[in-house]
Amino acid sequence: MNVECPNCKKSVEWSEKNPFRPFCCERCKLIDLGAWANEEYRVPAQNVSPDDLDQLDTIDPQDGNTRH
Repeated sequence: MNVECPNCKKSVEWSEKNPFRPFCCERCKLIDLGAWANEEYRVPAQNVSPDDLDQLDTIDPQDGNTRH
């Protein structure tokens, strides 16, 4: 099965022979990773109330443990 590389749009075979799937190469994979790291992509949230924010887990910066 062939898929389109999300970065360069090149046709790529989706198989275990391609360690970079769904990307065509390591370069495209790293470009995508860099875009996430630079916060160029965002997962939208809908109708988030400030009251709901206290339900989120937080990570303690001192020890890295999750706090509820």
